[in-house]
Amino acid sequence: MDAQHKTVTFSAQPHVSFIQSPSKSQSQPRMENLVLESFTDGDITDAILNEAARLFSENYGIWGKDSARPGKPVKLSGRRLKEQWLPESGKNFYVKVTVGGQLAGNVFACRWLCDGKNICWITQLVVSKDYRQRGLARTLLTFLRNQEVDIFGIISSHPAACLAAASSFAGNIEKVSLDYVRKNATAVMESSPIAYIKNAELSGSLFDTTASDGMVSGVNTHFLVDHEEPLEALRQVREDWQWPLGELLDGHEYLLILPARVHRSRSRSFSRK
Repeated sequence: MDAQHKTVTFSAQPHVSFIQSPSKSQSQPRMENLVLESFTDGDITDAILNEAARLFSENYGIWGKDSARPGKPVKLSGRRLKEQWLPESGKNFYVKVTVGGQLAGNVFACRWLCDGKNICWITQLVVSKDYRQRGLARTLLTFLRNQEVDIFGIISSHPAACLAAASSFAGNIEKVSLDYVRKNATAVMESSPIAYIKNAELSGSLFDTTASDGMVSGVNTHFLVDHEEPLEALRQVREDWQWPLGELLDGHEYLLILPARVHRSRSRSFSRK
């Protein structure tokens, strides 16, 4: 499913877009009555946060074997979401997509300045398990793209999120400039008003030429979520793409930092087949 709106300028009022439904899939829920809505700062109410937290808790994943709660769902409250990912010193955005009136996916992003450049960081991207591999992640991210952004960034343990970000902002994952990531990572992340980004430890051979653990571009967040699903996704991704970010390590996540670009053509997000 592709978004029909290429760019959106965020305003004080929620923005709503209706998207034409694609054809029915026999093995997945029908994608009918898709609606995208965007919100900024004060319009992101407690009700919105609680709804987003439920989507996260029901779909994000489970704690890993070395965590304090192995096998238990990773849960999030609306209050904690606001405290950790919606800093008062940043400009915060929220975009959600509903299918038939049900929340199917969402994205939170924060914007701040770094050396005169506008940074837009994807702080949370979640798609319901019922609607994955349908293009919703790319649609949500594309909704964030506009002329006011110079650099996009994301930290994620899931290859699908990295594919969606690369597709939305770089063309595809094989067009990602690792040299750009290396040159900008420290300054961009240290300028962030969000603690987990600011304090994240850069990891991988891109930042440490002596590293031999297989990770290329990532951060050590010490977030011990189970990686069984992301690793299976990584295996599938490598069947279609030259994956540039390396191996996924326990307690680590991948790092992408991408320059904003003028969107000239649509790119496929999951497979070249």
